[in-house]
Amino acid sequence: MSILSEFKQFAMRGNVIDLAVGVVIGSAFGKIVSSMVDNIIMPPLGVLINNVDFKDLGIVISAADPVTNKPAVVFGYGAFLQTCLDFLIIAFAIFMLVRLINKLSPKAEEKPAAPKGPSQEELLTQIRDLLKAESKATPAKAATKKK
Repeated sequence: MSILSEFKQFAMRGNVIDLAVGVVIGSAFGKIVSSMVDNIIMPPLGVLINNVDFKDLGIVISAADPVTNKPAVVFGYGAFLQTCLDFLIIAFAIFMLVRLINKLSPKAEEKPAAPKGPSQEELLTQIRDLLKAESKATPAKAATKKK
């Protein structure tokens, strides 16, 4: 089998195509939720905390030097906090979407449980008893045939 035909077989598998579709839709959904966070949720939250933008929060470790054009070194914890908040909101939005889909999808009917049969121990006991009964009956039959 040539490498091209193997690649075609691999690429046309259902799992690969499903994964590709999931990545594209997930990326688009991520952009929608990021826009919601940046444009709808964060502005009112910023007003509540005195117009502080999380992305601007940071600690200056070394000030900028205009003589050498050296930029300031800033420990930008605000951008990290913003990214974590974005993640939490996106995760919650996806959770709510999956929850809604699960409620709307038809529930699978529960199959009745199969009737329980005898346990393995009970079956072995029955086999043993049958073999004992058969072995006791066999010598009697042999004795009656000889007469």
